[in-house]
Amino acid sequence: MTRAEMTQDEMTRAERPAGPLLLGVRHHGPGSARAVRAALDAARPQAVLVEGPPEADALLPLAADERMRPPVALLAHAVDDPGQAAFWPLAAFSPEWIAIRWALEHGVPVRFIDLPAANSLAMTQGNGEGHEDGGAEEDEGADGEEGAEGPAARAPIDPIGVLARTAGYDDPERWWEDVVEHRTRDGEAVDPRAPFAALAEAMTALREVYGDGGHPRDAVREAHMRIQLRKAVKEFGDDIAVVCGAWHVPALGARTTLTADRALLKGLPKVKAELTWVPWSHRRLARHSGYGAGIDSPGWYGHLFDAPDRPIERWMTKVAGLMRDEDRFVSSAHVIEAVRLAETLAAMRGRPLAGLGETTDAIRAVMCEGSDVPLALVQDRLIVGEALGEVPDTAPAVPLQRDLTRQQRTLRLRPEAQERELELDLRKDNDAARSRLLHRLRILAVGWGEPAAGRASTGTFRESWRLRWEPELYVQVAEAGTWGTTMLSAATAKAGAQAASATALAEVTALAEQCLLAELPDALPVVMRALADRAALDSDVGRLADALPALARTLRYGDVRSTDTAALAGVAAGLAERICVGLPPACTGLDADGAAELRGRVDAVHTAIGLLTGAAPANPGPATDTSTETGMDADTNPGPATDTSTETGTDTGTDADTDTSTNADTSTNANANADTDTSTNANADTDTDADTGTGTGTDADTGGLRGRWTAVLHKLAARDTVAGVIRGRATRLLLDEGRLAEDDAARLMGLALSPGTPPADAAEWIEGFVGGAAGGGMLLVHDERLLGLVDAWLTGVPADRFADVLPLLRRTFSAYEAGVRRTLGELVRRGPSAGGPAATGTGAGAGAPAPGFGPGLDEARADAVEPVLRLLLGLHNDPGPDGDARSGRAVRAANVEEPLGATG
Repeated sequence: MTRAEMTQDEMTRAERPAGPLLLGVRHHGPGSARAVRAALDAARPQAVLVEGPPEADALLPLAADERMRPPVALLAHAVDDPGQAAFWPLAAFSPEWIAIRWALEHGVPVRFIDLPAANSLAMTQGNGEGHEDGGAEEDEGADGEEGAEGPAARAPIDPIGVLARTAGYDDPERWWEDVVEHRTRDGEAVDPRAPFAALAEAMTALREVYGDGGHPRDAVREAHMRIQLRKAVKEFGDDIAVVCGAWHVPALGARTTLTADRALLKGLPKVKAELTWVPWSHRRLARHSGYGAGIDSPGWYGHLFDAPDRPIERWMTKVAGLMRDEDRFVSSAHVIEAVRLAETLAAMRGRPLAGLGETTDAIRAVMCEGSDVPLALVQDRLIVGEALGEVPDTAPAVPLQRDLTRQQRTLRLRPEAQERELELDLRKDNDAARSRLLHRLRILAVGWGEPAAGRASTGTFRESWRLRWEPELYVQVAEAGTWGTTMLSAATAKAGAQAASATALAEVTALAEQCLLAELPDALPVVMRALADRAALDSDVGRLADALPALARTLRYGDVRSTDTAALAGVAAGLAERICVGLPPACTGLDADGAAELRGRVDAVHTAIGLLTGAAPANPGPATDTSTETGMDADTNPGPATDTSTETGTDTGTDADTDTSTNADTSTNANANADTDTSTNANADTDTDADTGTGTGTDADTGGLRGRWTAVLHKLAARDTVAGVIRGRATRLLLDEGRLAEDDAARLMGLALSPGTPPADAAEWIEGFVGGAAGGGMLLVHDERLLGLVDAWLTGVPADRFADVLPLLRRTFSAYEAGVRRTLGELVRRGPSAGGPAATGTGAGAGAPAPGFGPGLDEARADAVEPVLRLLLGLHNDPGPDGDARSGRAVRAANVEEPLGATG
């Protein structure tokens, strides 16, 4: 047969050198990927061998599935310890992925030849970071594994860096782009094997100088590759292609004996491993630690690989589109000018084609007007990219992962690599199911979503989440799979185990709250038993105060989620009682840090008691109650009956409170301390409310707990031994709820701010009274009583002591927003009118209101505004008993009767 009669395929085979075709590549390099595809098209091998774990050979056919979309990764984890895992990530521009797809498309056998995952997992055990085969020759050659320990170990070298320095480049990436990624044919025929021959020659020279390059484990991996290569040659002959890191090419071409290679593999540790495909992301490819591949610009590499021609023009068009989507003005002229500038910069820098550095400089100058702020958006969205791969349902997965995937599809909760906010309305079935799923994942330590501060809402029917799916979450799901095969069973089992092992009371109360949020009815009894045991043994007031808020929220969630929380009510009531007894002594003898910490606990307990009194069930049964008081409040709601009470104790604090709630009938409570307790109960109860006491029956009524807490606040506000910040805060809480008369507040303020009080203590009292950025300033703006009290004290501070007080006051008022401070300054500059409401708090007579304040509520104007507010808030008019919409005045009157912390 003459040469003219030979087909192109036969000519290629005849001209190919003897032995397997070794294609040394840079992992995740688009130039290498294009070269691999061209070489395979030219060589048409009978088999393709790829660097990777051999256990994944059975998974290779899935790469041809149309639902498989890179970036993806091979995940290997130890069966007995799912947390011990490794990834082999592959992008669309990875040479290995191109080789696998080429073999599947042409019906050519394809196999992995690297060290088995069972060995590599065992060898990296205790490393802290999994092994991933996603780097380049630099890995780079070792594929991200740690170097050896001991005196013989050397710092791993960067082969690309050495070659770049040899060529006179100070940037390895720029050298690689110039000689590989930007290499063009210029219309001339080029042997597709030439680049690999040149790279192999360079790596051979490097290995002659540097040996293993500081990666001693490579000897074991390369021995296994040579053994697999011999098996393939025996089966298919020399007509095979091997795609591996260029660093390994000299070792694979070396002549060694089978006995020597087997000796290197003898005695390797081994674990039982399972492998599957999982989605990957460009963000993970860009990370240099953990499971990242260390590619700085996967989005840019993907563009270079996908662009059929004119890559710079197409890149600038992408950037312009992104800018326009973000409402930035970018025209076609900007694109043209940016392309010209990038090409000019490349010519000035002696580069064959504009690279990422030139395009980035051009984008900054032309489209971003020299600012790095919009350029950061380009870096995040395009240069790195937000791509998240997909794998088909037929890929192996642990049962828990399958259940999670099923629920994600049912609830239309798609995993996304980009962080996003999710608002849930728990009144909707689908949103409630989403909330349960996310809370169960949190119990299982799968960090897909974290609760976030959403739009302002005083109800508990809304939740806000911040979601981002990361590839390592598949490992976390595999770890959680040891607890069960479904989300419900796994979360239930883990919650029970956590309840049994928890040592702190706050941990158990937080777990109880999580169980209710995640709707784990089988786990709740176990958690409740643990909670009761811990609460009975814990006597520290601080820990009790930390535990109560979670219980209060849990009781309130029962109203929203239709969950029975009656079992928690007794535990919560017991905690609240013990806090009321132990808190006053705990507030004495504190330093500044301790006082600030305890002030936060006082606020949390106050809010919790408000929730408890609003969520606690009323005592429904009709009965007659006899209560004897011995220094403690006794409150009972026995139904339509009359209580008889005898007081033998002494009232502590000022008990001038008014308890209100929204029910059907009204009963009036009278006691020896002149308390007025107007309560509306479904059973027309007659309450007995004194200072402290015990009542027979179920003491779940709202007035008693609130009354006892009010007495505690009175004690804290009146005791000189209590830290000033706590005394001021207690006074403020009482005043806000109308349980402290203005004259009494003025008296307490006068005592706290008297000339005999050290300036530091006085300033701490002020900080507790009006300090903090959360609402303190706005209350001063809208409440002339508080503004008058503070202004009167401040103007009365002697000049010689004002300089000592000023720094402490500045710390308090600097937390206010600028607009609030400006408004307060204007109000103080105008000053209150003589006899105005502000002056009333300081002892002046009644008269005209202060400038800027109205004399009272203008109900006619409020009624005119209310329909607009309801429309803006999405509320419907509340129909009255006769079916007609109630007026704003009627609605306000009804709202006034609601107890503190009432929910609806």
